[in-house]
Amino acid sequence: MPFNQMLNNTTVIVIPTYNEKDNIKKLISEILKLSLPVDILVVDDDSPDETGDIVESMKETTPNLDIMHRKKKEGLGPAYVEAFRYILNEKKYDYIIQMDADFSHNPKDIPRLLEAARSYDVVVGSRYIKGGGVSDQWSTLRKLISRMGNIYARIITGLNIKDCTAGFKCYKWEALQSISLEKIFLNGYGFQIQILYELNKANLSMGEIPIFFDERTKGVSKMNLKIVVEAFFSLILLRFKNMFFKK
Repeated sequence: MPFNQMLNNTTVIVIPTYNEKDNIKKLISEILKLSLPVDILVVDDDSPDETGDIVESMKETTPNLDIMHRKKKEGLGPAYVEAFRYILNEKKYDYIIQMDADFSHNPKDIPRLLEAARSYDVVVGSRYIKGGGVSDQWSTLRKLISRMGNIYARIITGLNIKDCTAGFKCYKWEALQSISLEKIFLNGYGFQIQILYELNKANLSMGEIPIFFDERTKGVSKMNLKIVVEAFFSLILLRFKNMFFKK
């Protein structure tokens, strides 16, 4: 099981992976260079490129690193939910951070997330507030889809967050504990929106800090049209379920 060797740090960083062998070792090293009191939990969906084996080898010399091996690829949402459920049961962390494995999220922004978490229950690393931005490598179409997707998400959910689809977040332990993870049924972008939606329904405070979202330089992006379409229709289902099946 995870955490069998990890230190008693106040924060755990959860990093889901699938075929991230070109990024994961460097990312972990960059996080460790920050010299923060954090543990790192990699959640791997049985990557065929042996991402899990790389993390296992790093555990031998990294006492604040562990990995959760999942048996098959199920996507971002189920990976985070399983990790969060385990972390909440452990009752040893004050803060839980989620971030991507592909360097689209800069590890150097982690201290700013933690600093902001002193004032909020949930902090979002936002591309769409003043000071934030996205890579110039993004096409005009991708930028438009992302912007319009966030506007659509805010209309459907009522969230007062500029970057509802952000994957770089920090939660207080009590914030995640206050919601039912069993209600999270969406994946990909939909997961990112739904968890904020559930936290907002629990009347938790949310803030945003500006980040620059970079384009991955190694590996293959998991974003595709299917994920975008799924998120579009899933949000309608989410709102429908909340209106007619509140329990």
